Amino acid sequence: MAEVPTPATEALPTSTEVLIVGAGPAGLLLAAELRLAGVDTVVVERHARRPDFCRGFNLNARALDLLARRGLADRFVSEGWQVPNAAVSGLPVTFHLAGSHTDHPFTLGIPQTRVEEILEAHAVSLGADIRRGHELRALHQDDQFVTATIATSTVADTPTVATGAGEYRVRAAYLVGCDGGRSTVRKLAGIDFPGTAATRHTLLGDVELADPAALPFGATDGPGGTVFAIPRPGYVRIITADQDPPADKDTPVPLSLLQNAVDTALGRHVELRAARWLTRFGDAARQAAEYARGRILLAGDAAHIHPPAGAIGVNVALDDAFNLGWKLAATVRGTAPTDLLASYHTERHAAGARVLANTRAQVLLAEAGTEAEADGRLRPLVDLLTRVAAHPAGNRAFVETVTGLDTRYDMLPDGDHPWLGKLCPNLALTTDTSTSTGTGTKTSTKTGATDLVTLLTPGRGVLLDLTEGSDISESARGWGDRVDVIRAACPDHPDLRAVLLRPDGHAAWLQTTAHDHTDGIQQALQRWFGP
Repeated sequence: MAEVPTPATEALPTSTEVLIVGAGPAGLLLAAELRLAGVDTVVVERHARRPDFCRGFNLNARALDLLARRGLADRFVSEGWQVPNAAVSGLPVTFHLAGSHTDHPFTLGIPQTRVEEILEAHAVSLGADIRRGHELRALHQDDQFVTATIATSTVADTPTVATGAGEYRVRAAYLVGCDGGRSTVRKLAGIDFPGTAATRHTLLGDVELADPAALPFGATDGPGGTVFAIPRPGYVRIITADQDPPADKDTPVPLSLLQNAVDTALGRHVELRAARWLTRFGDAARQAAEYARGRILLAGDAAHIHPPAGAIGVNVALDDAFNLGWKLAATVRGTAPTDLLASYHTERHAAGARVLANTRAQVLLAEAGTEAEADGRLRPLVDLLTRVAAHPAGNRAFVETVTGLDTRYDMLPDGDHPWLGKLCPNLALTTDTSTSTGTGTKTSTKTGATDLVTLLTPGRGVLLDLTEGSDISESARGWGDRVDVIRAACPDHPDLRAVLLRPDGHAAWLQTTAHDHTDGIQQALQRWFGP
């Protein structure tokens, strides 16, 4: 999908319900989620077109499970390649996804650029207004609106509220910064970004090898370090340590610098040529102190940066957007309970902190036994964790922790069912005949076989009533405009009587034959869907 910058001469609307800054994976998925709920959404992106290079190449099992809840996963799976393992750094163990709690027991190899193209097409099909070549310059918020000053890539006159050559203002009920680790939104909002500065830097280059046989794929150790060679279509991605980074870490990386670093690490010459992308990255780990301040919110790298261990970056960004979308939409529509939007920070800040801890731990493990950890203090820990990871249960625990498959949010009322607060598995269902509540909202799809992800595709809450003749369905009568009540049978789980699902697919309340918590359904409905 080719993109072109929005012409500055177009009559651009100067108000919207939500303004998103940044058209990366988080911003595009968030735009789609908001449009699914009918929220007016504008996305501004300072780059006139998507870059030629590709930052990442994977979607993990958790991200695919989330995308499946909107009917999107198959679009990605059909174009990628499946690897039955999870990306975990620092231990000499293969981490298998088979047997883990996921509908997608594989890592999907797919370029991030293609992920963005698919998400953008989806958002645009739902009516999102995406403006490329438009850069946030200033913002101001009060208790009702956020006003953003946007500069276009041209100085031509714009038939909007002009503030200068090529500038216009947009007023929004909410503004979300999805604009990366150096987020302009975060800086303009004055949100602190505490954490640890980078202590080590790495060079990355997408290049060609003059002699493809000179460097095997994978890790190659030499007298001066290690070089990683990752195959890509028509080129190879080279990764090695930057032994002497400049004071200004933004200094461009010439091919000669990468060439010298590779030769030094290997102790021999391996000719690199035809560079497509050259960059430098560090192991900094930082997290925004607040994911929400007033009417300004952060998601994705704007909210957290971390070492690339585990290849988790784009996946946690999608997780942020999926959590935020339905909550922000309900808040804009006026149907949300007063603290629903605040739960975005509560849930995703804690999840982000775990990501930072997990990635930093993998970096430490990877350094064990190297010159960076010459005294070998970490080697016993590596040995212990290697033995744990070699055990099937330990292997699965590592996989689910690093990929986020173990994500669980606190629910009210709380309980001990293993699904409560977690992403509910994709249940196979047989629906009953279609009936209606007093509000006219259908409580079932057509009679026949279906599954949970299909029921979640519209982006609404779902109450599964798996009983015969109980009053569970009646409990949700007052929420018919926000929650779909589905009477069905679930033969694979005969002990399950009812499940309330948030729009993101996390189980908010359950009833089983062993745990009759009928009184908790009203509390859960009010907690997540308002009075």
